[in-house]
Amino acid sequence: MAKKMTGAILPGNSTVELKEFKVPDPGYGQVLVATRASTICGSDIRAIYREHTGKGAEGYIPGMIAGHEPCGVVAKTGPGTRQFTEGDRVIVYHISGCGICYNCRMGYAIACTSKNRQAYGWQRNGGMAEYMLCDEKDLIALPDELTYLDGASVACGFGTAYEALQKIGISGDDAVLVVGLGPVGLATLMLCKAMGAEKLIGVEMNDYRIQLAKEKELVDYVVKPSDTAVDEILALTGGHGVERAIDCSASDAGRQTAVRATRDWGKIALVGEGNTMSLNPSPDMMHSQKSIYGSWVTSTWRMMDLVEHLVRWGIHPGDLVTDEFPVEKADEAYALMASGKCGKVAVVFQE
Repeated sequence: MAKKMTGAILPGNSTVELKEFKVPDPGYGQVLVATRASTICGSDIRAIYREHTGKGAEGYIPGMIAGHEPCGVVAKTGPGTRQFTEGDRVIVYHISGCGICYNCRMGYAIACTSKNRQAYGWQRNGGMAEYMLCDEKDLIALPDELTYLDGASVACGFGTAYEALQKIGISGDDAVLVVGLGPVGLATLMLCKAMGAEKLIGVEMNDYRIQLAKEKELVDYVVKPSDTAVDEILALTGGHGVERAIDCSASDAGRQTAVRATRDWGKIALVGEGNTMSLNPSPDMMHSQKSIYGSWVTSTWRMMDLVEHLVRWGIHPGDLVTDEFPVEKADEAYALMASGKCGKVAVVFQE
């Protein structure tokens, strides 16, 4: 095993810097994971890559190796490990919580309330390097049926989408609206299709991503954002609106569309981060008896459930990866992701 490795850090000025790091040794309850794939999340672009705007849970410690969507194989275990051994294929749940607060004990380390909470790629070194040091409790087994690109896609994006869909429920009775067809929106469509949704409608302005959704046969109709978007969606659903809607756009207008295009008694999940939502509660929600659910990433147990279902459904999240780069070209990978002219972008490492 090499003693040194190259890692990618994000200075915050829309560039990537490559630095040499020592390969760490796992301590008690820790494992060293040899990274095989690490995908780029939109939150990396929004809160770190362009400039360091993240606070609290999204606060980036300068100099940390980036990448909170890693997947790989256990290269070495430290003392006190109880489940994973050398050679096991794993997904890294990207938040390492305290393990004992209320949210951690429910599996939602994303919402850990301890000052010791750390996110890989944010407050501790992440997956944009050949190796990363992980707490064993943060690992999810990757079945042989799934690829490393599948696993990296699950680590954040697909996990986030699945959590939201479980909150609102998807069935063969449902017409589903997904607003914003970036990587999380595309993941949402893929999962809704696997879960049997009767009709899939997307809202998106990026022509590349519209074409990608159609090429992957993930959507039945796409409506471009406009003052008539809600009316167009109502027309596609017999004037009633959709039973379920998920906003992945994080825009005020997108959220309004999601709520107003949902039928009476329908359910809406908010997934996209940031910005505001302007609604008139009585006509938009109360009189039509709608429910809005907030959803933030997922839990470790839900991610295990997702992995099991991906195998049962025979679908591959990695199919949404449109571009792969070696770590030496991580600057090109982040620049492409920032441009929006892509699906999911991955940095990959040789076995």
